[in-house]
Amino acid sequence: MATDPGRVRDENEDRYYVDDERGVFLVVDGVGGHAGGETAAEIAVDVISGSVGAKASIPEAIASANNAIYERACSDESLQGMACVLTLAVIQEDKVTIGHVGDSRLYLIWNGAMRKLTSDHSPVGEREDRGELSEEEAMLHPRRHEVFRDVGSRPRQAGAEEFVEVKEFLLKPDAAVLLCSDGLSDCLTSAEMSEIIECYDGDPVQTALDLVEAANEAGGTDNITAIFLAGSEFIGNTTPIMAEARERNAITRPREGLETGQRSWKQILTGRVAFLIYGLLLGLLLALRFR
Repeated sequence: MATDPGRVRDENEDRYYVDDERGVFLVVDGVGGHAGGETAAEIAVDVISGSVGAKASIPEAIASANNAIYERACSDESLQGMACVLTLAVIQEDKVTIGHVGDSRLYLIWNGAMRKLTSDHSPVGEREDRGELSEEEAMLHPRRHEVFRDVGSRPRQAGAEEFVEVKEFLLKPDAAVLLCSDGLSDCLTSAEMSEIIECYDGDPVQTALDLVEAANEAGGTDNITAIFLAGSEFIGNTTPIMAEARERNAITRPREGLETGQRSWKQILTGRVAFLIYGLLLGLLLALRFR
C-alpha cells in the first residue's frame, strides 16, 4: 500500500486501512475541504475497520460510517458538508466481497487483462462505463470529480437503494487486485497501470509505490492512494509460457560474477583443441615447405 498528497495538494485527505489477518482492505478519499475531508476519511476508517466482518455486514459497516460522519458534521459547523468516497474489499479464502461508494476503484488483474469491477458513481463515470466517453476523454473531462453518491452527506440506511454497491467474485491464485483513489486513475490509464503491474517481482508494496510515483510523474493533480494485493501465483501480465522461457534462459545464461580471465571448463577445452589443430596445421605447412 502507498499514499501521497500528490504534487498539487498541500494535504492528504486520502486514508487507507489494511488488515491481512482479517482480509479487510479499504481506500477512502475525503471530500469537503482540508479539515472536513480528512475528518470524514478518518471516521470512515475507524468505524468500518471496527465493525466490518463478524460484527456487521459490509453495507451495515458503511452505513454506520456514513451516519457517524453526518452526525459529526451536524455538531461542528466547520465540518459541515464533509463526506468521503470509498472502496472496501473483504477477502475470505478465495472469495472477495466489495463495498463501494463514489469514484475510487477496484481493478482485477488476471490472465494478462486489467478489468475495473466497480462503477464510478459520477456523471462522467457513468458515461465512460456506457462507452459514451473513452477513458482518456473521461480523465480530462471538467466534471470528472463530481459524484452523486458519497458517504456522509446525509443519513443513510444499510439497505437503502443506490447507496452501497456490493459485488462478489472469486480471486484465483494467479490473479491480483488493485484498490485506488481517483488520484491514481485520473493520472494513469488502465494500460499504464497494467504496464507497471506487469513488472511485479513479489513485493506488492513496491508495486503500489511504483504506481503512486508514476501518477506523480504524470501530474499528481490529487491525493494518490493504492493498495495492491497479489495472489500466491501471480506473475504480473507475463504469460506462463514467457515465465517458463525466462526461467529456462536464467538456467542457460552464463554465470555472472566470474573474475576477469576465469573461464568455464567448456571454454578451456575449446581453446586447447583449437591450439592443437593450429599446431598440427603449422607443422604440416613447414614439412611441405622443406621437403
